[in-house]
Amino acid sequence: MARGRSPRPARKRPGVFRSLLSLLVSLVMGGVLLGAAGLGLYMVYLDGVIRAEFDAKRWALPAKVFARPLELFQSMPLNADAFAQELKLLGYYDVNCPAPPPAPPPDKTKRPTLKRKPPPPPVVCTPPPGGGESPTKPGSYARQGESFEVVTREFPFWDDVEPSRKVKVVFAGNILVDLLSLDGQEAPGLLRLDPPEIAGIYPSHYEDRILLKGKDLPPALVDTLLAVEDRSFFEHAGINPKGIFRALVANLRAGHTVQGGSTLTQQLVKNLFLSNERTLKRKINEILMAILIDARYGKDEILEAYSNAIYLGQDGSRAIHGFGLASQFYFGKSLEDLDLHQLALLVGMIKGPSLYDPRKNPDRTKERRALVLDVMVEQNLIGPEDAVVAKEMALDVTPKAASGITAYPAFLELVRRQLRQYYKAEDLASEGLRVFTTLDPRLQATAENTLINSLPPLEKSQPKARPLQGAAVITDTQTGEVLAMVGDREPKSVGFNRALDAKRLAGSLIKPVVYLTALEQPDRYNLTTLINDSPLTYTSGNQRWSPGNYDRRFHGRVTLRDALARSYNIPAVRVGLDMDVINVVAMLKRLGLEQELKPYPSLLLGAMNVSPFEIAQIYATIASGGFRIPLRAIREVTDTTGKSLQHYAMDVVKVVDPGPVYVLTNAMQQVVKSGTAAAMKSKLAPELNIAGKTGTTDDYRDSWFAGFSGNRLAVVWLGRDDNKPTALSGASGALRVWMDLMAGLNLDPIDAPAPADVEQIWVDPHSGLRLSQGCRRGELLPFVAGSGPKGSASCGGGGSTAERRAEPPDAADLDMPSDNADSGGEMSDFFQRLMR
Repeated sequence: MARGRSPRPARKRPGVFRSLLSLLVSLVMGGVLLGAAGLGLYMVYLDGVIRAEFDAKRWALPAKVFARPLELFQSMPLNADAFAQELKLLGYYDVNCPAPPPAPPPDKTKRPTLKRKPPPPPVVCTPPPGGGESPTKPGSYARQGESFEVVTREFPFWDDVEPSRKVKVVFAGNILVDLLSLDGQEAPGLLRLDPPEIAGIYPSHYEDRILLKGKDLPPALVDTLLAVEDRSFFEHAGINPKGIFRALVANLRAGHTVQGGSTLTQQLVKNLFLSNERTLKRKINEILMAILIDARYGKDEILEAYSNAIYLGQDGSRAIHGFGLASQFYFGKSLEDLDLHQLALLVGMIKGPSLYDPRKNPDRTKERRALVLDVMVEQNLIGPEDAVVAKEMALDVTPKAASGITAYPAFLELVRRQLRQYYKAEDLASEGLRVFTTLDPRLQATAENTLINSLPPLEKSQPKARPLQGAAVITDTQTGEVLAMVGDREPKSVGFNRALDAKRLAGSLIKPVVYLTALEQPDRYNLTTLINDSPLTYTSGNQRWSPGNYDRRFHGRVTLRDALARSYNIPAVRVGLDMDVINVVAMLKRLGLEQELKPYPSLLLGAMNVSPFEIAQIYATIASGGFRIPLRAIREVTDTTGKSLQHYAMDVVKVVDPGPVYVLTNAMQQVVKSGTAAAMKSKLAPELNIAGKTGTTDDYRDSWFAGFSGNRLAVVWLGRDDNKPTALSGASGALRVWMDLMAGLNLDPIDAPAPADVEQIWVDPHSGLRLSQGCRRGELLPFVAGSGPKGSASCGGGGSTAERRAEPPDAADLDMPSDNADSGGEMSDFFQRLMR
């Protein structure tokens, strides 16, 4: 019997649970691999961000900003004391003047103690008999009365390298009388000193900081910083897990945040790369970037970057970053000069710059400083006795914030704006640029001191003026260079720059522009043209406007020159409407005003908001004889090799013929001789032939004066920031400041020869009729050729011997209503067109 085949055992199917587990493991492993790959790619991305941004923000060298170099030549106006000030500004030292011994380098092995630095003894420089020592090193000099021996420094300018020279400079009063060579070379006809450095900025992103290197950080600051903020800084790899866990436990126990776990590296990441939002994503980015930075850079490099990046307060719209700037901002001195109690205050502020602002919250700041001092004792950085003394000390902060960046904040703001305007962004991204500016430090000091000293007496005389503010702009009439700028009655303060940004009504400063528009038509207007100064009402639709004069009187028929000199309103309005307001607006644009204006009739009396700098541009074109030269604060920008950067050209354009401008200047000189600025003769010599114009706005809210000599133009504005009345007119306010300012400058007279198309005619300045040469009541006035008066009068005052051309443009002549308030017809259409 055949054996049957045994049945095959049934194969067991894998359980559902085992299959699911296997699938889950695979998915998890795949997810982990994908996550790892994604994290790796994200870390590569973050590393690229760090390399691109961290190096640029941390290592970029600031551009050096220089004032104008002093150029010496024989017969130039300069005195010995002013020259000594220039040398002091440059850091030159007198070899016969004893200097205090240099401070020894800090000893990092000794525990610092708290000591007040005694004030340095006064230094008296008295050359020994025989003249004393002669200078030998660049940057040194010896003074003997009005004679100097100087060894200049070599300096690479954009056009050439100025070599070091040894020279003798001799003064006699206010004149440089001799410039002699003492080094065997030919005597220089022109000697250019190295320019004073006035600021350091980052042009590519327009920041200003005081950049510190690691070697510049006081050891006491570093030790205190690490003791308070990150004791394991030199041990961890960017993050400190123990610190994070310890902070978590402390916060849970307290029920709120009492301790942070961020390392210095994490704080650096937050300052450089991340926003202040509190999200999980931001925290993860912070941790990853801190690890990457710690892996890529050394601890000393991270500490240096942190010291320059940490946020320590706010100055208006400007953030205070870094210990270097904070030291100047709060204490008005460099970081190396701070005492221990001041260093402790800065470190304590890191936790909350607003919360522990020493100016706003002094008591709370003292408590925080005391806590830091206790930590310093605990870590054996100082002794208990030092902590006790430090806790009793005042905060020692300056009452007002100091810039710390430059002594010339208003001017530096103009430099920043013109860098953006005239230079390409990619060129400004270079490191170590040199920006050569037009600033004249001595003239700037004169402008600052004048504004500081002039405003308190004005406030005392007119209590309504308090608190009075002011601004001033000074330029060179021949080159358009801005020589000085003041934007605040406290010139060193950083904030609102009134010279550039205070948009105030121009008032009567607009009148020379109105009359220049008319003088361009010499067949209709000249200086002796009679204009009707009588009541006038203008109507446009349902709108009525009746301008009045400053003195609330009417003066009949007045010459154009007298109307401007005495700043009468109605003649200016009549002439402006005769010319068409649109043409006056066009003239403003030709003279350099860039803003758009509506051609409303009220503009003829200065109803337009302009800054002192904009007024300076308009008047600079008049002062230069009709040539528009863009006002500039920058002469040149070079790279580290001294090569000039490509920049946008600033063209000089003739926008008005010289003849009408020359005639207008004569009228503006009459403002000073016998008009609203006649008080000037008490301060400045009449021979200077200064031309200018006062400006006063409604309710005495703004006080202006703009004027120029042969070489200098200045604009002064006074007013209140809240735009309330000051009770100061242009003559009683800004003119006084302007006179004091210009009295301290070396001024050239206005003595330009008359243009070829201008003739001088002897006339009666009141009637406008010709007179015989030498007639006592006559005056020599300029006229564009062919536009002089046709009529003449006898010296004894007789009538006209011929028909006069200069008849007054009365209401009928102007084709507009005069005394008739409800006129319509063409006048109504005229205003509708203007108001459109």
